[in-house]
Amino acid sequence: MSGLTTHILDTAAGRPAANVAVRVLRRIEGPPVLLKATTTDADGRARLVEGQALEAGGYRLEFEIAAYFAASGAGVSDPPFLDVVTIDFAVADAAQHHHVPLLVSPFGYSTYRGS
Repeated sequence: MSGLTTHILDTAAGRPAANVAVRVLRRIEGPPVLLKATTTDADGRARLVEGQALEAGGYRLEFEIAAYFAASGAGVSDPPFLDVVTIDFAVADAAQHHHVPLLVSPFGYSTYRGS
């Protein structure tokens, strides 16, 4: 089953990051085009692009991390070190499922191609 999903883990608190605003954009010629804006569920997960709608090419994920940490009561700097975490990546084979997890704290993040 193809598609694009994400899962955000708050590594500072050791739990899924629920209610994080996430945007997925398609990077084509010109400015990126918004495909979907959503929020993560209670388990920190979001389905972003379903099956056949996923096409080969460039994508951008934008995660509203500063707002999440402010709402969670985490001790963050003012202004926050991380505001919007942006991940640009490409899909080579749209028939495969693409999962892009985000491991995040108020001061750092990492990502990888998941399954």
